[in-house]
Amino acid sequence: MQWTARSGKTLTLAIGDITRVAADAIVNAANSALAGGGGVDGAIHRAGGPEIMRELDEVRTRIRSCPTGDAVVTGAGRLPAKYVFHAVGPIYRDGKRGEARLLRSCYAVSLRLAEERGVRVISFPSISTGVYGYPLAEAAEIAVQAVAEHLTSPGSAIERVILVQFSAQAQEAYARAAACEPRFEVIESVREAQTKGNV
Repeated sequence: MQWTARSGKTLTLAIGDITRVAADAIVNAANSALAGGGGVDGAIHRAGGPEIMRELDEVRTRIRSCPTGDAVVTGAGRLPAKYVFHAVGPIYRDGKRGEARLLRSCYAVSLRLAEERGVRVISFPSISTGVYGYPLAEAAEIAVQAVAEHLTSPGSAIERVILVQFSAQAQEAYARAAACEPRFEVIESVREAQTKGNV
């Protein structure tokens, strides 16, 4: 499924393994220790190889840990990308502890890092919706709004953002959020995407 922003930039929703999605930069759902883990984090380290962790080891000697809502950059190892942005999403407790602001920051910081490095295509996982427990519909809305704001901002050079979901149910949540975002217009329907094998 695809949407276009008023700026002509594209939002794509895809189901599958983010480590197989070609992009200039891939966002990792990291932990604050930058030590690897399960889920997307583990998959990125397995697919990218030990080079990524070696770079993170160097990062940790400088900053020790990454604050929630922030991100650090490494190369992508064997992944089909040039960079990995390791973004630390919030653990969801009750929604009253700044979780939305911190989750939005993950997207905003990653997009800023992408602009600074001349990235044209960037892919994101569904940050914080796994073991961190963020409600899927709320997380999808935050992600889509952050992407829409950035793609319609003056001077943005990013051409395409790919939001990669882990299931059809997750994609439905993101599709509903995109359909409700006034800065996007649909350019590929669910049926067309299924026919092309994009979902």
